[in-house]
Amino acid sequence: MSWLIRTSLELRLLIIILAIVLVVVGIRNSSSVPLDVFPEFAPPLVEIQTEAPGISTEDVESLITVPIENAVNGIPFVQTVRSKSVLGLSSVRMIFEPGTDLLVARQLAQERLALAQASLPQVARPPVILPPLSSLSRCLKIGLWSDTKNQMEMTTLTKWTIRPRLMGIAGVANVAVWGEKDPQLQVVVDPVRLNNHSITLDSLLQTVRAATAVGSGGFVDTPNQRLALRHVPAVYTPEQLGDIPIQTTRTQSVTNRTDNSALAANGTPLRIRDVAEVLFDHAPPIGDAIINNRPGLLLIVEKQPWANTLDVTRLVEKEMLDLKPAMGEVQYDTTIFRPATFIERSLTNLSHSMLLGCVLVIVVLVLFLFDWRCALISATAIPLSLIVAMLVLYYRGGTISTPWC
Repeated sequence: MSWLIRTSLELRLLIIILAIVLVVVGIRNSSSVPLDVFPEFAPPLVEIQTEAPGISTEDVESLITVPIENAVNGIPFVQTVRSKSVLGLSSVRMIFEPGTDLLVARQLAQERLALAQASLPQVARPPVILPPLSSLSRCLKIGLWSDTKNQMEMTTLTKWTIRPRLMGIAGVANVAVWGEKDPQLQVVVDPVRLNNHSITLDSLLQTVRAATAVGSGGFVDTPNQRLALRHVPAVYTPEQLGDIPIQTTRTQSVTNRTDNSALAANGTPLRIRDVAEVLFDHAPPIGDAIINNRPGLLLIVEKQPWANTLDVTRLVEKEMLDLKPAMGEVQYDTTIFRPATFIERSLTNLSHSMLLGCVLVIVVLVLFLFDWRCALISATAIPLSLIVAMLVLYYRGGTISTPWC
């Protein structure tokens, strides 16, 4: 310690220059230091989810979860493999050793998953690796509501306008939507009418699929160019779908007329609306969202592990403000859940505490020591210490969190 003090006094000009350089570098890098409510404390995690609509929990466990578990077992750096099977959904989590590169871990999991996908049942949808999320991934919740639009209309607006714009923001890993009601054409079959006309459910299903299938129109070659043909579907409304004749696999002959269309008792073609109710509705919802005492949508913005909570929050709020003209009468609220508020208040409190602490130190030293040099040294040592601590965290990839503030 004596050597350090003596050397510092001998090289005081160099020490002053180094202090100035530290202050300049610290101020320039202060805006780049990651800020969050808590530091990243969870180990690298990769989660695989597989949907299997209508499959029981036991079948999901035996046909989907176990094959995926067997496929991912033995991946390098994996500490623990955990799984959960519920009705229609399989979830497999792999916890890797601390310090493992998350992108490398995801690549290793994807390679094993590609081999296991061929052994899954056909009813299961392709397995999906969830986007990389931080331990406290939810950085913002946005509520949507409207006095004139229903949830189906707001779902269409969110799906085609709001969510794609938010997903394009740097640092956003996912935007989950609660309370969504995706509009769809529905054919609600009446078993009694179906049986009275001797129509099988498979025939009705094949008719609906053929009527709503999206196909290619091909092309036409001319001497100068190739013209693409667009296939225009014949079904856009429930009325159009209800007028489609039902096709069967058996042959019927009425008044020398032979085709594969089902006929009613009076000889007219049997249509979909004769055995089912065709309507424009939404899929059965899983959960709902109530915003300001009325049905609405809740958008949950999740950030990537290396993203800055303050930056992501401010960019999302700016994007929502830019989208306001396109939203029409749909209103939104970004203050439902906003961790950035705690960070901003912590930084404000830290600034006030530092300023008050420096003033009190200077006053105490001047009053008790009557030496302006001691007061000046103390006033410069405190901010320099904080700047050095901040730079160490920054270059080591650490995070400034609210407990630290």
